[in-house]
Amino acid sequence: MIAVNLERLKREVDAHDGFRVQSRLRIAEDGLACALPAAVGDQCRILEPNGREVPAEVVGFTRGLARLAPFEFAEELRSGMPVVRLPERRMVPIGHGLLGRVLDGLGRPLDGRGPIRPAEKRLVRNAAPSPLERERIERPFVTGQKAIDSFLLCGRGQRLGIFAGSGVGKSTLLGNIAKTAEADLNVICLVGERGCELRPFLEDSLGEEGLKKSVVVISSSEQLPMMRIRAVETAISIADSFRSRGANVLFFLDSLTRLAMAQRELGLSLGEPPSARGYTPSVGARSSQTQRF
Repeated sequence: MIAVNLERLKREVDAHDGFRVQSRLRIAEDGLACALPAAVGDQCRILEPNGREVPAEVVGFTRGLARLAPFEFAEELRSGMPVVRLPERRMVPIGHGLLGRVLDGLGRPLDGRGPIRPAEKRLVRNAAPSPLERERIERPFVTGQKAIDSFLLCGRGQRLGIFAGSGVGKSTLLGNIAKTAEADLNVICLVGERGCELRPFLEDSLGEEGLKKSVVVISSSEQLPMMRIRAVETAISIADSFRSRGANVLFFLDSLTRLAMAQRELGLSLGEPPSARGYTPSVGARSSQTQRF
């Protein structure tokens, strides 16, 4: 007899539309757009003539057209290309099968170790928990670094910032904390890092010992701002899934500054007015969303 997971089957059926919603790409003055019945946050695919699918997301509307922000560079985008709206919202993989894995901003494996098993998925949520549902910071958090634990009292649930110039050892310190801290697991998000710095962090700073108990989400500086922004949301959603299951999760974001820069790039491309230092109003809103974990 074949065992059937009815709940999983129902979720798969509910996630698929009975028909395909499709439109044509238009190259507008201020970006990409299409006449697609969609909501902000809907996922789309731009179909290139060579068969490649470029993932994109609906980020707004202009004169009745849905505005698209692609996650990846396309070799050639031109007016008239098919655009397909996906039936489901953005999902990320969850579960202990993620430990030791390296993912991109959309939750796809980057380490060449095949698909993630088990392949559980969760809808990316931007809503923060109620302030009254948050636990109070009462228990100490031990980083395992004597210089920190001796002079700086940290608590579980507290947010800490590391500020220093480039090349002085911030990433090395993060890797050491990930290996020695009193946490069940780590979720590490590297956003806006130079591509040449990622492998040294994984192999030297984090090492095999730290990677075993970590989930690493990477979006390097050469990727589009939409991918860099969504990498942070993916990492926070993964961390929140472990937290909701009772795990003591240590979350790293390197760095909040590069997240703000990515949001500024996206905001300017969408026509937002620049304010102080060229940052758009959405930068503040984006930074506050990182506080929901």
